Amino acid sequence: MHNSELKNKVLLITGGTGSFGNAVLNRFLQTDHFREIRIFSRDEKKQDDMRNELQNEKLKFYLGDVRDYQSIEVAMRGVDYVFHAAALKQVPSCEFFPMQAVQTNVIGTQNVITAAAANQVIKVICLSTDKAAYPINAMGISKAMMEKVAIAAARNLNKTTVCLTRYGNVMASRGSVIPLFLKQIKNNQPLTVTDPEMTRFLMSLEDAVELVLFAFENGNAGDLFVNKAPAATIGDLAQAMKELYSSDSKIKEIGTRHGEKLYETLCTREEMLKAEDMGDFYRIPADNRDLNYNKYFSEGEGHISEVEDYNSHNTTRLNVSGVKNLIEKLELIQEQVLIS
Repeated sequence: MHNSELKNKVLLITGGTGSFGNAVLNRFLQTDHFREIRIFSRDEKKQDDMRNELQNEKLKFYLGDVRDYQSIEVAMRGVDYVFHAAALKQVPSCEFFPMQAVQTNVIGTQNVITAAAANQVIKVICLSTDKAAYPINAMGISKAMMEKVAIAAARNLNKTTVCLTRYGNVMASRGSVIPLFLKQIKNNQPLTVTDPEMTRFLMSLEDAVELVLFAFENGNAGDLFVNKAPAATIGDLAQAMKELYSSDSKIKEIGTRHGEKLYETLCTREEMLKAEDMGDFYRIPADNRDLNYNKYFSEGEGHISEVEDYNSHNTTRLNVSGVKNLIEKLELIQEQVLIS
């Protein structure tokens, strides 16, 4: 996408007051990309904080909820591109309130896509999560359904392109483990680790934004994009944090929480069969077979048994010093290191 093409365009970010929305704004507010950026979310306080902090003419705030079609439809008028980041994403809370996850993540996404199509939006990028691959918890299952909703819609829309990105845990994002470890270190409390052998992909917020921008430029209808990322065990992550801050806090094992996996999968084995390697990213094109079932039965896919999924156990594994090198670059860590 050339700047000139985007200059007069309008971008809408649902859930735009979150970590992802803030990172996108950091990226675009300094450039002449986009004539207007709309932030759509349901939390008026976060909107007010953002408005006061950024004080930027380009920013327009829309109060609403993706569950409420009327509110998203109004925000969508005159929009060219949508980054759909609104979601319920805490695993334990979705586990206890699964219908809330369905309302926001599944029905909310359908509302976003319907409103986008009604307003002839050019492209919608839906943000998903590694927890949607082989999902075992309500959050992941609702995001897996979100992906299916988006791909089904993508098949039937002519003017609006819908594609997806799926990424792993974003380091230092709201509600994640690095800020928790940091707080525990500062208060001389033990670092609480669910299972030290658990692995997670380690991605920065910038990586997540890069992935979405890559999809923005390269996505065809129904494409799912994944970026390759290293992983580490939670035990090594805690140890790396301790060493960074020369902390003598103990590491305390508290056991797995509701719905947690030992490792995360970014691409299932079935997806890896058709994944296209694009360097730092995988593109998984939509399965565009129709309901003509004989294709499924008489022309089955060979080789599925030879392919492996792409998960946080088999990706590049960082050791403690590798994790330290990675997390040292995080803004949150740099701020705290300077302060302490």
